[in-house]
Amino acid sequence: MSAVFNFTFVPWFRSVAPYIHMHRGKTFVVAVAGEAIAAGKLQHIAQDIALIQSMGVKVVLVHGFRPQVNEQLQAKGHQARYSHGMRITDGVALDCAQEAAGQLRYEIEAAFSQGLPNTPMAGSKMRVISGNFITARPVGIVDGVDFQHSGLVRKIDVAGIVRSLEFGAMVLISPFGFSPTGEAFNLTMEEVATSVAIALQADKLVFLTEIPGIRAKPQEPEGEDNPIDTELPLDAAERLLATLPSPQHPVDTAFYLQHCVKACKAGVERSHIIPFATDGSLLLEVYVHDGIGTMVIDEKLEELREATADDVAGIIQLIEPFERDGTLVKRDRTEIERDVANYSIIEHDGVIFACAALYPYPEGRTGEMAALTASPQSQGQGDGEKILKRIEQRARGMGLDSIFVLTTRTMHWFLKRGFVQVDPDWLPEARKRKYNWDRRSMVFVKKLVP
Repeated sequence: MSAVFNFTFVPWFRSVAPYIHMHRGKTFVVAVAGEAIAAGKLQHIAQDIALIQSMGVKVVLVHGFRPQVNEQLQAKGHQARYSHGMRITDGVALDCAQEAAGQLRYEIEAAFSQGLPNTPMAGSKMRVISGNFITARPVGIVDGVDFQHSGLVRKIDVAGIVRSLEFGAMVLISPFGFSPTGEAFNLTMEEVATSVAIALQADKLVFLTEIPGIRAKPQEPEGEDNPIDTELPLDAAERLLATLPSPQHPVDTAFYLQHCVKACKAGVERSHIIPFATDGSLLLEVYVHDGIGTMVIDEKLEELREATADDVAGIIQLIEPFERDGTLVKRDRTEIERDVANYSIIEHDGVIFACAALYPYPEGRTGEMAALTASPQSQGQGDGEKILKRIEQRARGMGLDSIFVLTTRTMHWFLKRGFVQVDPDWLPEARKRKYNWDRRSMVFVKKLVP
C-alpha cells in the first residue's frame, strides 16, 4: 500500500468518523426520483445506502416513478397530463403507475440483494420490507380539474415502519396509497417522503434529484465558487419560497424546496436536496461537512455558546492547523484548559467549527480577541462573523469600550469589519509587556457601539 494512499486515507477517515458516530441509530428517509433510476444510477445508490445502513443508520427508501409511468403511457399511445404540479391519474395512467411501481420495486429489491465481491455491498445481507404503510384519500376536483385516481397522504403506519426498522430491515415505500375501502391512489414521491419523515420525526429527509441544489441569493462577483447554498436556514428558505411561483416541474426551484421547508417546520431536523448525477452524492452529503447539495436547517440546531471544559479537545483540534502554519500563535494546552471560560464556540452536529477567546483588560476598558478561528470546512457560512458578534456582546457586557486583535495575516478581514490599525504602543501596559516584537504582529482596534 502506497505511502501517498496512507497519507490521504487516514486524515480522511478521521474526518468522517465523528459523522459515523453521530448518525448511528438515526433515521433517514431517502427519496429517490424516478429519473435517477432511469439514468442507470440504482446500483450505486443501493451500494451507498447499504454502506450507510451498515454504519447503524435506519433507512426508509421512497422511490419515484415519473419517467417510468410516462414511458408506459407513451407505449400505450396515451398522453401524460399534469395540473398544479401533479399528475392527473385516469384509469389508464393508474394501470401504468401500478405496472411501473411493480417493476421498480422488483429492480430495487434485486439491487439490494447483490452482495457482490469487490463491491461496497460485499457480504451484505440487507432485508427489504415493503407494504401498505400509506393510507390515502383522493385529491378530488381542484379549480375545476378532476384528478381522478391521484391522491394525498391521509395516514402513515408509523408503528409498522418502526417495527420493520428495529428488525434491521430497510423499508421500501412506493408512491401508492390505499383507502380504507381498498381503492388505490397514485401519490407523489415528494409528498409521501415528506409525510413519512414528519410522521417518524426522522433525523434527515434526503431528496436525490435532477437538480444540484438551491441558490437563495445572487452570487457576488468576488464571492464563493459554489453555485448553490450548501446550507440554507429555514427562515431564508421560507422567504425564498414566498417569492417563487407555484412549481409545476421538478426543475422548478420551489418543487423540492417546499417539501424541505414543510418537513423542517414539522420537526425533521434537516432536509437535503442533492444531485443524483454526482456519484456518491449521498455519502458526500451525509459524511462530509460541506456536503454536495443544499441542506435546509433550523438555525436553532446550530449552537453558539460559551465553551466548557468538555470543549477543550475540540478547540485544540480546530486551532492546531492554524498554529502549525503560523496564522495563530501556539498556545499552551494547559493555558486553554485554564482559560476555557474565555472562549466562545460554534458547535454544529457535535463538532466545533469556530471559536474565539476574549481576554479583558479593565484598566484600559478594552479586551483582546484571541484565537479567532473558523474551520475551512465551514468557509462561506459566516461563522467568523457570528463569533465576532458574540465576542463584541461579551465585551459590552463587561463594560468595555473596544476590542483589539493582533494578527500577521488576516488584517483585511478585520479592516472590512470596522477595525482600524494602531501602533503597538496603544496596547494596555499588561498586554504590551507580553507583545512579541519578533513576530511584529499588527494591532487592530474596534470601538464598540453601546
